[in-house]
Amino acid sequence: MNEIRVVVCGDEGVGKSSLITSLLKEKFVENIQHLLPPVSIPRDYSSSPYTPDITILVDTDSSDIATLQKEIRQADVIWLVYSDNYSYERISLYWLNMFRSLGVNLPVVLCNNKCDLENSGPEEREQAIIDEMIPILKEFKEVESCIRCSAKLNYNVVQASYLCQRAVTYPISPLYDYKEGELKSQAILALKRVFYLSDKDHDEVLNDHELEVLQTKCFHKTIDINELQKIKSTVEGICAVGTFHGLTEEGFLALCKYYAQTGRHETIWGILRTFHYTDSLSLSDKVLYPRLDVNVHSSVELSPIGYEFLVNLFVLSDTDNDGGLSDQELDNLFKPTPGIPELWKDSNFPRTVVCNEQGYVTLQGWLAQWCMTTFLDYKVTLAYLGYLGFESPRGSVAALRVTKPRKTRTKDGKSYRCATNDRTVFNCFVLGAPKSGKTSLLEAFLERNFHETYSPTIKPRMVVNSVEVKGGKQCYLILEELGELTPAVLENQTRLNQCDILCYTYDSADPDSFQELVDLREKYPKLDELPVVFVALKADLDRQQQRCKHQPDSYTKSLLIQPPLHISFSWGSSLNELFIQLVETAVNPKLSTPGIEQDQENDSINSIAIVASVISGVILASIWYYRGK
Repeated sequence: MNEIRVVVCGDEGVGKSSLITSLLKEKFVENIQHLLPPVSIPRDYSSSPYTPDITILVDTDSSDIATLQKEIRQADVIWLVYSDNYSYERISLYWLNMFRSLGVNLPVVLCNNKCDLENSGPEEREQAIIDEMIPILKEFKEVESCIRCSAKLNYNVVQASYLCQRAVTYPISPLYDYKEGELKSQAILALKRVFYLSDKDHDEVLNDHELEVLQTKCFHKTIDINELQKIKSTVEGICAVGTFHGLTEEGFLALCKYYAQTGRHETIWGILRTFHYTDSLSLSDKVLYPRLDVNVHSSVELSPIGYEFLVNLFVLSDTDNDGGLSDQELDNLFKPTPGIPELWKDSNFPRTVVCNEQGYVTLQGWLAQWCMTTFLDYKVTLAYLGYLGFESPRGSVAALRVTKPRKTRTKDGKSYRCATNDRTVFNCFVLGAPKSGKTSLLEAFLERNFHETYSPTIKPRMVVNSVEVKGGKQCYLILEELGELTPAVLENQTRLNQCDILCYTYDSADPDSFQELVDLREKYPKLDELPVVFVALKADLDRQQQRCKHQPDSYTKSLLIQPPLHISFSWGSSLNELFIQLVETAVNPKLSTPGIEQDQENDSINSIAIVASVISGVILASIWYYRGK
């Protein structure tokens, strides 16, 4: 913060100029000018990043209304002074109402000056504070704090100036409602999130170690056993259920409320700002929406650090250790967030991923869902990483990685995509005639049982699961059934660019099923730029001759691609082979892009390589044999 502008207001003769002079000179000056010019006070030796570099004090004349109102509109905080019963009455009757009429929403520090003129004892002074200041605090939420001062004795003048700074840098109004005597709902939500993220073992209690970590993280200093015991004793005195083998959530909130009531709300802000809260108690945009440069032809995936964070989160949230997240466990996991992402709800989570027999999301399904989320909209993943407390010197972008841009080449006037070796998440559109088995294919991908009952797909549906390809590499495949949006999606070039492979399905037992694919390709010629795999589903039934100009095998041969795979949901190995082929085709698209003739040169090179390998093997065997002799 560069500067804070403090405008000193009040009736004529209450001592506004004397307070400013006493603050600057550190002593009382008898004869001063009627109206002081603005004064700049440089930053003190505070190490807090929220301490202003400059504090500007602006004296005002209550009779010059135009200038007064102009200064108020430019202020960051108002130092409102009174000194007797008459000027006190005008605080609520005139001054505070005037501020409201100007439409300004500024914190006000109320100052009772000239307390050196009072002859009352300590008890009477304390009662006067209660009678004068508490009603104003309750009625006017903009009044942050109250203080008694004496410019003549230089009593509490520095403290009053500090309260003005603090009203801007550590505002109480977002945290505490003086009228209700309670923490505000937004503050409670923020502090509950802090508690949840600080409770590393998720046992709903902050133990001594977790409190020490929180202290060090927020205030960069350790806490000893005596201070810990003092905190617990304080909580025990204000909250019956505040401590139980540590600090409970109720106890943590009660402690923060106690800090707000006793003027120690800097402590609350120290905690909240460490957890990236703004003055409006919203999470900082830098945390939720960090910048990530992504090429239009690149995709975004989880990095190893991102996977590790999500695995640890799953393990901690699976409180009953049954290998799945129940609805209650999911609700608890998403407590520090706005709830399950809308993107997940739109895709009908958890029907999108692998679940156990109870319908609970497994670790495999949990990671797959996040892979799909990151692929479809990485900004959602970044925001939720921020909500869930992911920490790294680089921010939440460290949990993601951007793949190399996809490249295309042209051969004989036809474009095709180049092979990729740094991607692990692929998107596949499943296309085909109604009743061809698309929905059952998606269900089988999630290892769910086959159902005979046919239900047409109206809304688009997507599922995601991991696929282990040859060599042991783990990839994730997103299968999309487009439903009634098929025409809109296939005409949308942006959506086609996001697709890595097309899976053309037909019912091998239905003679009219394959013609649908022929018609689809003719209607949308842009599909030929994508790699494809043809799949004959229901292969366990009697195969029918297709009522089509070309039979499937000859048709795919004319496209210079592999013949259809014959798949049955009762043949588990065939399904696994299909999913592997879909991923491998997405990795190396050229081999399955319609109309792209394979290079003879590559075939020759492969043959030479095979021969060379055989010869090398013979030579090595011969050397071993003769050495043995």
